Amino acid sequence: MKILVVGAGAIGGYYGARLLDAGADVAFLVRPKRAAVLGALGLKVCSVLGDFDGPVHTVQCDTLKPGYDLILLSCKAFDLEAAIADFAPAVGPHTVVLPFLNGLGVYDRLDACFGRERVAGGVSYIATTLGADGIIRHDGVNDIVQVGARAPQAQETVQHFHGLISRSGGVRSMQPDIEQALWNKWVMLAAGSLMTCLMRGTIGDILASQDGMQLMNQSIDECGAVSTAEDHPPGADDLARIRARLLDPQSTWAASMMRDITSSAPRVEADAIVGDLLARAKRHKIDLPLARVAYCHLQVYQRQRRADVTAAE
Repeated sequence: MKILVVGAGAIGGYYGARLLDAGADVAFLVRPKRAAVLGALGLKVCSVLGDFDGPVHTVQCDTLKPGYDLILLSCKAFDLEAAIADFAPAVGPHTVVLPFLNGLGVYDRLDACFGRERVAGGVSYIATTLGADGIIRHDGVNDIVQVGARAPQAQETVQHFHGLISRSGGVRSMQPDIEQALWNKWVMLAAGSLMTCLMRGTIGDILASQDGMQLMNQSIDECGAVSTAEDHPPGADDLARIRARLLDPQSTWAASMMRDITSSAPRVEADAIVGDLLARAKRHKIDLPLARVAYCHLQVYQRQRRADVTAAE
């Protein structure tokens, strides 16, 4: 199976390495600077589920041509347009695009570009970071991948991908209703993101506060209300898993968006994770007071960071 991984960052690099270990033919579409690093040092992954340290094949967007069976997309949601422009030349008549991106709005855009039958569904629950030293580090032991075809045309390719990724450590599953799995991830991520970003702390920090438990439950209820209004209500088991993750007083987890804020990242996925959820809620006349406060907080942060970047220039 010939796979193009768009980027070799925390997510793309990690799963690209797992696919290489599984015997897949993998190329990484990267910028020249990242290509130079990978060429000199190779790709390095540090994980309790198994390390990877070896050379990888990189390509540039101006050399791409059709011929890939699957394109694994793992950029930030706000980089989607640039990523599409970069990898579009590699999309052939039977290529399947598999995004590991946050939110559902990205699927609307990819469907418009390539057709729903060419865009599969992908969910990843993992915490990885790309360090300044170029090493991708997997935090903890959690590594869950759920994939599924959103149209019959992609079924065979997605099954082949699942067979490959299942050779690595972690929990891997084919989801017959991948749309529901995508919504479940969004509810969990949006609820956890808006709370950890707003409170600037981990789940454990929040739950240790006087009103943390009540506010976290409110966050889950608000996000779940939108999912229900969009005809994808979390099932009882799904909701129990979401609450178990976000109501664990021992948890040291914080959303990647909160970690981005802590590192003063110039852009965060506020629009894709919280903003789009609020837009859908508005269409259904659902008020999300806690989400609105969090989104305001995130918008203020982004405005301040843009001002900081402009001043530095």
